[in-house]
Amino acid sequence: MNYIWQHQQWPNFIYDSEKLSTLAYQYAKQTAKISGNLLNTDFDDALTAQLDLMVDEAINTSLIEGENLNPASVRSSLQNYLNLTPTPINVADTKAEGLAALIVDVRKNFHKPLSKELLFNWHKMVLVGFEDSILHSVLTVGQWRNSPEPMQIVSGHSSEDKGYKRVHYQAPDSKDLDQLMTAFLDWFNNSFSNNSNSQPIPGVIRAGIAHLWFEVIHPFDDGNGRIGRAIIEYALAQDLGAPVVLSMSTHIEKNKKDYYQHLNQASCCDADELNNKGALDITPWLVWFIETLMAAQKDAESKMEVIFQKTQFWQRHKHTDLSPRQVTAVNKIFKAGKEGFPNGISAQKYAALAKCAKATATRDLGDLVTKGCLSVEGVGRGIRYFIQFGKPQRNI
Repeated sequence: MNYIWQHQQWPNFIYDSEKLSTLAYQYAKQTAKISGNLLNTDFDDALTAQLDLMVDEAINTSLIEGENLNPASVRSSLQNYLNLTPTPINVADTKAEGLAALIVDVRKNFHKPLSKELLFNWHKMVLVGFEDSILHSVLTVGQWRNSPEPMQIVSGHSSEDKGYKRVHYQAPDSKDLDQLMTAFLDWFNNSFSNNSNSQPIPGVIRAGIAHLWFEVIHPFDDGNGRIGRAIIEYALAQDLGAPVVLSMSTHIEKNKKDYYQHLNQASCCDADELNNKGALDITPWLVWFIETLMAAQKDAESKMEVIFQKTQFWQRHKHTDLSPRQVTAVNKIFKAGKEGFPNGISAQKYAALAKCAKATATRDLGDLVTKGCLSVEGVGRGIRYFIQFGKPQRNI
């Protein structure tokens, strides 16, 4: 197996601009729509929507790497870094705090050039909490990896007896990292600068190239994926002139196999391709990347819609006499989102949400229907209840 960084013309990527232009336009159009909706939304709703997406990003960028974060700790840490009132939590999670710090830093500093010092600082955030782990003694934190041993992405086990180990990718030698990263950072900052005489690269394409380029170099001992995905947001925010309204990692986590497959295909090549310029054609990677971003935007738009509907719902029912149990259950339905209960709520599901007996659930549901909070469909055991978003229809 050979790698794209071994190509004699690396890193002069090529791509089919004509093929990508339609996708880039669709992404920009979708971005403008979502940003416009956010600007015309109640401030508290907009803040809630963005905070939810930031929580999703922190949790899922870690899940991609096989690490679970406590959602409550993530939310509380984000609120703290955003100077909002933090949600009280029982136990602090240092790793959640580190990811929250990274995500907020990306949103606050995207207007600045990307630098070695900034990346080093991000690396410290990503690896906070590892100080007392066994990995800390072998990890280089806050600087490029410096081990003379090859940086490999492998599966299986290395054993003297059986020796089964599959190498999926090998990164450039550590001795070349400073030169390679200097070239990457120069390109990243100059490709956004208006000083360049060349035609500017569409923002979404620039973000896709930047992520691939960074992952190919793999400059850190650990945390390359999380920092590489932060670079995506950084590039997109620079293009938009504002933080992005999406969670790319949430959609990647749902399609993790595709993500690694496309990264691998774009990073590797056969020996006979090393002198072939076609090996530097990353059009398939960029097509997948932009399509994935647009899917992430649609997910974000759906999440935002639920938040806005929730606000409108409670404004409409601010004087409706509901029990605390009913309020809790309805809020849990909203929190589950459109995908949570696509076929409605049964009395049994309501009982589980409200933590009450089924007979109590049936009475609560009937009361919520009477007061216009829920609509009802079906009969008998097939009866289901749905949030009533508009005013209930009256029969004449």
